[in-house]
Amino acid sequence: MKMALRACLRTKPGLTGLLSQLSCSGHAAARRAPALVAQRSSSSTSQKIKVDFDQSSGVAVMHMQSPPVNSLSLEFLTDVCIALEKLEMDKSCRGLVVTSSQPKVFSAGLDILDMYGKSPEHCAEFWKAVQEMWLKFYGSNMITIAAVNGSSPAGGCLLSMTCDYRIMADNPRYSIGLNETKLGIVAPFWFKDTMVNTVGHRATEMALQLGLLYSPAEALKIGLVDQLVHEDQVLTTATETMTKWLAIPDHARQLTKSMMRKPTIDKLAANREADVNNFVKFITKDSIQKSLGMYLEMLKRRKA
Repeated sequence: MKMALRACLRTKPGLTGLLSQLSCSGHAAARRAPALVAQRSSSSTSQKIKVDFDQSSGVAVMHMQSPPVNSLSLEFLTDVCIALEKLEMDKSCRGLVVTSSQPKVFSAGLDILDMYGKSPEHCAEFWKAVQEMWLKFYGSNMITIAAVNGSSPAGGCLLSMTCDYRIMADNPRYSIGLNETKLGIVAPFWFKDTMVNTVGHRATEMALQLGLLYSPAEALKIGLVDQLVHEDQVLTTATETMTKWLAIPDHARQLTKSMMRKPTIDKLAANREADVNNFVKFITKDSIQKSLGMYLEMLKRRKA
């Protein structure tokens, strides 16, 4: 697993390098639009995710399939990073839709079992994987659309916010938001920055302090999601929406995305080691471990 993660970290430049690449070599550095000819679809599958790539359209669909709730474990994050890297390296892949194969949930967020009762070394490796997932998605050259077909708290909300567009199932039983404070955890600065970039400073301040989870209608109102559709239309709508984004020349869209996101990406890239150290110091505190243990016990009682 460690070898796979280290391989995942060796990436080609994403959006962070796009500005300098384009200034040096014009449009040659941008992804070329593939010829839309009839080709066979391809797919790749790990235990945690399945990727279907339609080469004729240049669009891939990543299905998260880690029961019961697509928790972002170290193994899951590693698989996602490797899959995303493969798609980035394929110049014919222009767009990615991320969705869930699990009923009623998009992703329940970071796997507490990777943070509870673990060594500082394990916690550090886990947090590096969380960072890498965010950097790859937030800095992707591809068009990314989150097809949020279930609840998406905490890290699941973060994953959806890294995408260019978010479509959520219009089901009042579902919720989305960064609710870390309710578990006694503080969202790191790059979680905060991502949300500020999405919904603005004041809405983020309220959401993070109170650990708010929004209904789909509330999420649409503040701009946390961009569109609500019937539950059985989420993936179809994402595919239809992708065609609008694909109509924009790649070099112009990528450069614009880079200008918008590069400062946020650079901030984490310049402080990754300090961020890991801060996380490990915080998460291994006795008081935090006690809070996580109490939460796990509560989950066990619910299941019983």
